[in-house]
Amino acid sequence: MTVIVRDLRPDVPADTEGFARVRRLALPYILFTADSVRHNAVHTHPDARYRPLVAEEDGEVIGTAQVHLAYDSSEPGQGMVNVYVRPDRTGRGAGRLLARVAEEYLGDQGATTLFSWVLDEPANRAFAERRGYERRRSAHFLRLDLAKATLPPLPEVPTGVELRSAADFADDPRPLFELDAETVADEPGDVGFEFTDYDTWVEQTWKHPLLDRELTMAAVVDGRPVAFSVAYTDGDGRYSSAMTGTARAHRGRGLAKLAKIHSLYRARAAGVTEAFTGNDTGNDPMIAVNRWLGYEICASEVRYARELG
Repeated sequence: MTVIVRDLRPDVPADTEGFARVRRLALPYILFTADSVRHNAVHTHPDARYRPLVAEEDGEVIGTAQVHLAYDSSEPGQGMVNVYVRPDRTGRGAGRLLARVAEEYLGDQGATTLFSWVLDEPANRAFAERRGYERRRSAHFLRLDLAKATLPPLPEVPTGVELRSAADFADDPRPLFELDAETVADEPGDVGFEFTDYDTWVEQTWKHPLLDRELTMAAVVDGRPVAFSVAYTDGDGRYSSAMTGTARAHRGRGLAKLAKIHSLYRARAAGVTEAFTGNDTGNDPMIAVNRWLGYEICASEVRYARELG
């Protein structure tokens, strides 16, 4: 049986469904669907040079790689490569082949530093280190069983603040874009990002098939969203917090916490049974919020980096 690596075909259901299946088996803490895989392949900004890869054995997709440049970073030459193989199909060389093709491609695109998220498990760490990657920071995945958990009581909404869903901004989502751009600039990480292109944000983020506008909640002051909790759902009872943040001028008031708990209450009422979120291990304020909500750490991952050349 021979393993081959090739480009994902976004218009072929067997490819997008196979990609999503691998990710759900190997990384069940992040939501993927065939529609979201296709959306990312088609709508990622051209400057990212995004190239999704699949490893195939006897016609079956057994491994995947997301490969792109951090085009929206202030520092050029940074590449991203995230490789995952079905847990029951490891040991066939699929991960090695995916990584090699991805690294060569990014090098050809001008990348000088590669970053990769790796599950914090011995075999995964050893795989990265054999390829010359060095350990950097770490992060946690957290899970909340919404079907069984008792959520904290809803806090009182402060005077002058109202809660709105993202659906309320359907006619003009630009205020949410501006809030997203400000909060992502302050997010902990080893690669800084800047959101400056509204049209690209609309195509990639606002129109993302996993974005649940009814469950995405924003705290609004004087008609402007100043804190939000972005919700993704996959239609299979699973929910993920894609981003939670507050504008700088309104931090320290518990508004992101308020938006997130209202989002979770709505999610449970809508039939969601399982919620996931993620935190950088140094992001103590958000970890405290998630523990208050009832989330528990279910896995961890490590950011690895490798210099090319």
